[in-house]
Amino acid sequence: MKLGVCADPQFAPALAAAGFDFIELNVQNHLKPLADDATFAPELARIQTSPIPAIAANSFVPGDLKITGPDVNTNALRQYVSVAFARAEQVGVKTIVFGSGGARHIPDDFDRDIAWQQLVEFGRMIGPLAQQRAVTVVVEPLNQRECNVLTSVREAGRYVQDVDHPHVRLLVDAYHWLLDDNDYEAILIYGDLLRHVHIATRDSRVAPGFEACDFSAFLRALKEASYDGPVSIEGKWEDMAAQAKAAFETLQQLAA
Repeated sequence: MKLGVCADPQFAPALAAAGFDFIELNVQNHLKPLADDATFAPELARIQTSPIPAIAANSFVPGDLKITGPDVNTNALRQYVSVAFARAEQVGVKTIVFGSGGARHIPDDFDRDIAWQQLVEFGRMIGPLAQQRAVTVVVEPLNQRECNVLTSVREAGRYVQDVDHPHVRLLVDAYHWLLDDNDYEAILIYGDLLRHVHIATRDSRVAPGFEACDFSAFLRALKEASYDGPVSIEGKWEDMAAQAKAAFETLQQLAA
């Protein structure tokens, strides 16, 4: 099981020294799909000099590029994700996390069945594009404060099944799961779709070890589902460089 942190490349040396295997980037900030190649070039250089690889990236679609509702621009979405996947391939990112609560949020007065079909159409559009770049998109169930669709492992699992493409798969996040979901059985049912995991504490969303949090049910479910893929800490830090070693040791113990 590879252990990593959602972090800017500037923290990669400290994270590498602490024992972490990888960093997870931010699509919008680091891959810059809306910017030209010249603007992307400095970020590319920073990523390429990281002492540990960037194998994943989150914050996929910006909130103003709608996936559901009356204002969906399919051509703009296709252009955006095509650039994102091309740059992911360029830097070695293999996994793109599809949380994007603002982009996928269903407007209050919009038909949810139509919105679901829009989400499925988006998934079926991005699947082949991701495959061309050797990237897998993993759908992240968010808590209900952050979005109003795909807010449980069970719902996100059904969505992945509806999309039905090998390069659109599933993520589970301990923070969101502990906050709203707690559906142990869903992780087992959809365990074969899991390709990535996020972890942080329930109350303050910090790295494991920096506040009390019972991860036991979450981790037992992952073990029972035979998950052995990457696990990223996605949370807040007071001082990432100073806290990295303790966070790694705690996460290593939890993973064991």
